[in-house]
Amino acid sequence: MEANASVEMFSKVLEHQLLQTTKQVEEHLDSEIQKLDQMDEDELELLKEKRLKALKKAQQQKQEWLSKGHGEYREIPSERDFFQEVKESKQVVCHFYRDSTLRCKILDRHLVILSKKHLETKFLKLNVEKAPFLCERLRIRVIPTLALVKDGKTQEFVVGFSDLGNTDDFTTETLEWRLGCSDILNYSGNLMEPPFQSQKKFGTNFTKLEKKTIRGKKYDSDSDDD
Repeated sequence: MEANASVEMFSKVLEHQLLQTTKQVEEHLDSEIQKLDQMDEDELELLKEKRLKALKKAQQQKQEWLSKGHGEYREIPSERDFFQEVKESKQVVCHFYRDSTLRCKILDRHLVILSKKHLETKFLKLNVEKAPFLCERLRIRVIPTLALVKDGKTQEFVVGFSDLGNTDDFTTETLEWRLGCSDILNYSGNLMEPPFQSQKKFGTNFTKLEKKTIRGKKYDSDSDDD
């Protein structure tokens, strides 16, 4: 009896919250409709012009991004190209990889998807064997590593899969969430709720630039399979 009463009470509370939310949405829509009804022809024309300008600006921005190599996941051949690429774009994610590391191939699949979804960010990959100076400068010692570059400056790193649930089976959304936490792309979800189930179990200690240390001259792999 007590269990049934608890379930019934919970259902009533949930129903009340749903009704309140629905009411708030309806009130907001009514308010917007009322505003439109009260506008004269000149005001409506002005609103239309503003929206057209906004659409035109968004389209121009999209074309600019595409002209700079956004919208695809590309490999760059050298360190020199890296500096040029990050100079051209405000937000850049660069995957420092090695052919023999399995986890780099896993990361590649997710980055291909995100590059097409997030045109505001440029997605690149660079073979560490072709970038010894840059890897030394950025203190990259674990492969794979994602360098998150904003306004030409490296802000953070995603090192291995520790920020992605410590598993090879993380979802694209998990990586998207992690990059969103660094504000390197526009994440539409809730940053306070990681897509993987147990935040406490896996932890979310991000690898910032100033915390990186050099621990040898060879590249360590974050994967068990090399």
